[in-house]
Amino acid sequence: MSKRDPEGRRRKIVEAAGQLIAEVGVTGLTHRLVAARAEVPLGATTYYFTSLDDLSAAALRHLADETTAELDGWAAALDAGADVPATLARLMADYLADRGRALLETELYVAAARRAELRPLARAWGDGLARILAAHADPAAGRAVAVFLDGVLVHALVRDEPLDLPALTASLTKLLSGSTPARPRPRS
Repeated sequence: MSKRDPEGRRRKIVEAAGQLIAEVGVTGLTHRLVAARAEVPLGATTYYFTSLDDLSAAALRHLADETTAELDGWAAALDAGADVPATLARLMADYLADRGRALLETELYVAAARRAELRPLARAWGDGLARILAAHADPAAGRAVAVFLDGVLVHALVRDEPLDLPALTASLTKLLSGSTPARPRPRS
């Protein structure tokens, strides 16, 4: 007999909900679908999450936490790279290669447009990106890059293909040209 692991079961449910949101959207999410994906009894999903709003919010919160961790990796790559626009373009291209992840991020934006309590989660990526770009560009340029990359995300999903790497690099170079960091760049 295995030990009870309530937190592990809850995490499994949240991760399953996140996978499903990427596949069927927030509006397509059901307790039954989540239970089947998480391989738990239906009652487990309703035990931990009494409403679908609670369940979807938990899944989107989990996404926001992963995004914060991913941005730490982006910051390290940008600090190590000699060519900030090219490094940023490569990072974005790698991100867009995971279509499910990109869809999940977009679902967070759509849900946040309708539910004010989710807006801080939706802003985490853009605000975090602008913050890490402060070491490489002025605040206005960092914000412009974050807004541009949000558009790149939508473009890739709607057109079924991302901008090619040279076009992405050229656009980022233009946005960052003439920009100076808000604070001195840390030395390695």
